[in-house]
Amino acid sequence: MFRTALRNVFAHKARLLMTVLAVLLGVAFVSGTLVFTNTISGAYQRSSAKGFDQVDVAVQPKYREARGDKVGEEAELTDALLEKSAQVPGAASAIGVVRGFTALAGKDGKLVGEGFGSQGGNYWGTADPRYPLTDGRAPKGEGEILIDSRTAERTGYGVGDTVRLSVDGPVLTPRISGVFRTDDGSVAAGGSLALFDTATARKLFGAGGKSGETGRSGKRGDTGTYDEIDVRAKDGVTQAALRAELVEALPKNLVETTTGQELADDQAELISAQMSGMRQGLLVFAGIALFVGTFIIANTFTMLVAQRTKELALLRAVGASRRQVTRSMLIEAFTVGLVAAVTGLLAGIGIGAGLRVLMGALDAPVPDGPLVVTPGTVAAALAVGVLITMLAAWLPARRAAKIPPVAAMSSLHAKATTRSLVLRNTLGALLSAAGAAVVVVATTMNRSDGQAPMVLGAVLLIVGVFVLTPLLSRPLIAAAAPVLRLFGVAGRLARQNSVRNPRRTAATASALMIGLTLITGLTVLAGSAQRSIDKMASASIKADYVVSMANGNSLSPDVARKLERVDGVTALSPLRDALSRIEGETEYLSGVNGATIGGLTDLKLDSGSFRVGGTDVVVDDATADAHGWRPGTSFTVAYEDGKKQRLTVAGVYEGNDLLSGIMLDTAALAPHQSDPADTRVLVKTSGGASDTVQDKLEKALGSNPAIAVQDKQDLSHQIAQMFTLMLNMLYGLLAMAVIVAVLGVVNTLAMSVFERSQEIGMLRAIGLERRGVKRMVRLESLVIALFGGVLGIGLGVFFGWAAGELIGTAMPTYELVLPWGRMAVFLLLAAAVGVLAALWPARRAASLNMLQAIKTE
Repeated sequence: MFRTALRNVFAHKARLLMTVLAVLLGVAFVSGTLVFTNTISGAYQRSSAKGFDQVDVAVQPKYREARGDKVGEEAELTDALLEKSAQVPGAASAIGVVRGFTALAGKDGKLVGEGFGSQGGNYWGTADPRYPLTDGRAPKGEGEILIDSRTAERTGYGVGDTVRLSVDGPVLTPRISGVFRTDDGSVAAGGSLALFDTATARKLFGAGGKSGETGRSGKRGDTGTYDEIDVRAKDGVTQAALRAELVEALPKNLVETTTGQELADDQAELISAQMSGMRQGLLVFAGIALFVGTFIIANTFTMLVAQRTKELALLRAVGASRRQVTRSMLIEAFTVGLVAAVTGLLAGIGIGAGLRVLMGALDAPVPDGPLVVTPGTVAAALAVGVLITMLAAWLPARRAAKIPPVAAMSSLHAKATTRSLVLRNTLGALLSAAGAAVVVVATTMNRSDGQAPMVLGAVLLIVGVFVLTPLLSRPLIAAAAPVLRLFGVAGRLARQNSVRNPRRTAATASALMIGLTLITGLTVLAGSAQRSIDKMASASIKADYVVSMANGNSLSPDVARKLERVDGVTALSPLRDALSRIEGETEYLSGVNGATIGGLTDLKLDSGSFRVGGTDVVVDDATADAHGWRPGTSFTVAYEDGKKQRLTVAGVYEGNDLLSGIMLDTAALAPHQSDPADTRVLVKTSGGASDTVQDKLEKALGSNPAIAVQDKQDLSHQIAQMFTLMLNMLYGLLAMAVIVAVLGVVNTLAMSVFERSQEIGMLRAIGLERRGVKRMVRLESLVIALFGGVLGIGLGVFFGWAAGELIGTAMPTYELVLPWGRMAVFLLLAAAVGVLAALWPARRAASLNMLQAIKTE
């Protein structure tokens, strides 16, 4: 039986080619995902480990927890602590580290790197071991900086060039004194790193050195503080021994110590966790591709069994048992799966390498390093390929073994029994009804509680519809009959062929249905989310512009003062966050201009009045519910300086992602702040938003690359970028499932043509031209593809609506948007899939020799 199985595999190479391709693509996606994520994770881990080569023990400030009404704060690392660290017996040297956001403008004036990836720091001495120079010399004073070699290459800057930058302060124009090399992970990922001499860095990044003109670092202390002290051990001194000495020498209430190895391990664990999320997301879509491929494999083996019934009957007649027949089919599946798995693994390695190159081309480079192919990746690829194929082939194999030899020789087994169809339709109806009911119930829950039921209901509904597709295929395909009649005999034959074997049609259409269900659902969800974001920006903000730091840091109050003096600005209000203690809990306060905030926002009031001034405040609904507040309620707030004040709730409003919290007048808040800073500034102008006004505001702030001046459309676009990026990525991933579905249609049609060789020969003999045969096969493919497309789009709209209802519980402005244009494109895509998939089978059918075809058994 083993030899028989192998002979069958090699005897039907063409039949099994599409099956191999379907498994191959799924395995390639799985192995490519694992190779890609392992390679990136390994590269970042090696890069971060190199970054800690110069650190044996890191001394970091300890956060002092809040006590009573006192707001928590961070301790300071001073020169005295640096000196103590350097003087412990096991220390060879100690370096004071200063770091912070540094917005470097490229030659085009735009920010280099993205937000938090734009960093700055200090260069320690004339030969900092952390940053070896590749060109030039160390910086001296505020007029000189170093830039990393990747940024120099990306921007075209070199030694001697003057650059524009901002360190949470005014625009500076230093000269590049040198270029250095670094293994910093954020730089490798497309960020930038600029270095000043230590004195300048402490002045610029420390709160005491803030110029108070355009930005704020948010750092503590004066210019004599550091973010971290990195200590190197003497030869022969272990990191643990050096750490013990530092713990003994330094005040325990001010600092905490961590070995370089622990830092590297923590960083590696963090990177691995981040990669885990990406890996899981990619593997979900690999699973979808394999899920679609499973239908194709099962369909293929079912048709192979149908075409070899007499051969199997003969085996049974000469003594083969049912178990032997089943085992023979499973050996075939194992052979096919093994070939596909090995080929898919090799293709996956290529995909992993290609994705890494693609990230570099998309300005998202990763650190250098070898391609990582772990034993786990190899085992997963082989296991997935073989197990999926054998699982898909098991049911057809079992059916083949049950065929009585006499019945098989006379082909009496070919049609499904009425009982089996009733059982299938009943099961499909129950699964579909249960799935739809669970999904609908999930829409009434909150977002966190409803996610699991939503997924469960979606799976049940998809499986139920798949089981029901043979029943659904007849009425839906019959609906296309009037159109098919326009194509004459070929059209009528195509319709009859489409419904002749409902199970085969269903299995073929289901592969395409799943892909289009996901694509349509995601499109509906993304379009609706975009509309809700637009409504949020336009409904809650009346201001023409929102001014903020590019990296989310705080702005100096001077920004509001500068903007207030710009011609055409009619009203503005800063949004100023401040920590406080209320009822023993830490709460954020949002300071606003009480006189203008009402005209700059349009927040919906739940109760009370929107009155901010003196001791009157307004509170978002979530905070009010958490404390049990309502209009007229008074509460005591302890500010960051420890002083207390009694405030009264004037109104409760609906908060959102843009505006929330306890709003009070800055006049009441400012006296209690030692270092006030604004998160954003809302600006209203007489002429409304325009390019001219935006340019005027940017120039008033010194064309600072660190500051973003955005109108409501810019703000909406920024928030929606995440959705757009995710949607485009998911489209690319789901394209794999669509490709697998195309192969399924090709496979089904090719085997259908083989199965109907005698019939096609008869049609040719009685006068149907080659062109008519081609048209018949193409129309059949088109009808099946459109059937799958209609089901997929219908399910996608339902799931998009349901997921939107779940999101709407946390996003009040959510509104369902049906992208009719895109859905029409998806339907055309399904039609294109049908036409393309039929090219080879149609040509093969038309090229059959009619006499040989008539003699085919």
